[in-house]
Amino acid sequence: MQPLRGIVLKLTAVTLFLIMAAFIKATADAVPPGEAVFFRSAAALPVILVWLAFRGQLSTGLKTDNPVGHIWRGVIGTTSMACTFAGLGLLPLPDVTALGYLAPMMTLVFAWMLLGERLRVFRISMVLLGLVGVMVILFPNLTLFRMGALETGTLVGIGLVLASACFRGLAHVHIRRLTATETTSAIVFWFAVTATALSLLSLPFGWRVPGPADAAMLIGAGLVGGVAQIALTSAYRYGPASLLAPFDYLSIVLATFVGFVFFDESPTGALILGSGIIILSGLGTIWRERQLGLKRGKARQGLTPQG
Repeated sequence: MQPLRGIVLKLTAVTLFLIMAAFIKATADAVPPGEAVFFRSAAALPVILVWLAFRGQLSTGLKTDNPVGHIWRGVIGTTSMACTFAGLGLLPLPDVTALGYLAPMMTLVFAWMLLGERLRVFRISMVLLGLVGVMVILFPNLTLFRMGALETGTLVGIGLVLASACFRGLAHVHIRRLTATETTSAIVFWFAVTATALSLLSLPFGWRVPGPADAAMLIGAGLVGGVAQIALTSAYRYGPASLLAPFDYLSIVLATFVGFVFFDESPTGALILGSGIIILSGLGTIWRERQLGLKRGKARQGLTPQG
């Protein structure tokens, strides 16, 4: 493994995904979420195909033994993407980013429900701690809601982003199932194809012709998102997940900076505190999984016959 290269690729992916989100947010008033999903997915396809051709996997990397599984993964993932894109038009970028950290916690819950994975006390504690962080972020809005002063758009945005995190967690579990028979290349490519096709279902509901600037940002979101997906996939070839996962939390710093500079969104004390709690929860889970992995490795070594 080459951990330094893995870290660089992971940081690149995190940064590019944030840029993609900023492009989508900047065009939220110009096009509906379904149209944004189309541009994001369709524009990423050429990038993915070039990547596969460069790796010599254009013919083998697209083979699938589970087309129905890809369709279900596409439905779940596209729903998550559409909810996120809709939420970006209603909430500040840092808030969307922070609430999105709920997804890994939901992955643990869905893995327990659907895959029968053991949900240990420590994992449950970290999930609950993460939920506390989410509640801290939402507390100012919950107070306004009780007072009847919360704007409907904000309430809808919160619901959309939380729904997106749940669907994303479910998508991660479904991807685990797909990896039993499918290559990473096939999973990435067929998701882009499925998302592009599914987004066309929203065509009758008010697509608009974007102006030149908006069209450039929408296409840019797809191209940047495609490169980000490749960088993320490649990162895990060079470094272990336990090393790379903590760098996901750089996105809240970048989102706060981009939101402040480009969208005039100032971070609140509740956002900073809640994000810190969620990050602590995530890092605690990563640390615990790393410790369990080390223990399992030592146990296997102890069972290895000695010559």
